[in-house]
Amino acid sequence: MTIDQLLEDEPRRPIWLVTLADVMMLLVGFFVFLQANPKVDATTLGNALREGFGLAAEAPIALEANVIQGFAVGSAALPPHDVAGWVRAVTNDPRTTIRVTGGTDGTPADVDSATGSAAILAVDRARAVAAAIAADVPAGRIAIDARTGAGRAVQLTLSYDGETR
Repeated sequence: MTIDQLLEDEPRRPIWLVTLADVMMLLVGFFVFLQANPKVDATTLGNALREGFGLAAEAPIALEANVIQGFAVGSAALPPHDVAGWVRAVTNDPRTTIRVTGGTDGTPADVDSATGSAAILAVDRARAVAAAIAADVPAGRIAIDARTGAGRAVQLTLSYDGETR
C-alpha cells in the first residue's frame, strides 16, 4: 500500500468543524461551571463579562416605540395625541423604562424663541410629553433625550432595562 492510498482511505473532517467543536465544548464547560456554583452572583458575573468584552454599561433592549408628530414650528405645545393611553398599555412591567426623545427639523425657524437654540426646543418638546405621561409612569422610569435635525416630533421608546433594583 502506498502513502497516497493511505491518505485516500483516511476519513477527514474540515478544520472549521474541529474549531466549532472546541468552542462548543468550552461553552458547555462554562455553563456547567455556572450551574455547579450556586453562589455566583449574576450581577457580578454580568459586570465582569461586560468589562472583559470592553462594554461600558448595560444597554437597554428596545421593545416598542411610538412617535408624536405635528408640533408647530418653534413650538413645544403638545399636539392632540393619546400618548397617555399608549403609555398605560405598555408600562405594566416595572422592569421597563420610557425614553422620550424630542426633535427639531433643523431649519433656522424651528428653534426656541427665547434662546434661538434648536436643542433647547427639542428638550422642551420631550419635557412636554414627559409631563403628559408622568401620571402613568413613575419619574425614575422616564428618561429625556434630544436630537436636532430629526423632525418636529417626539419619539417614545419602551425599553427593557433589566431586573428591578
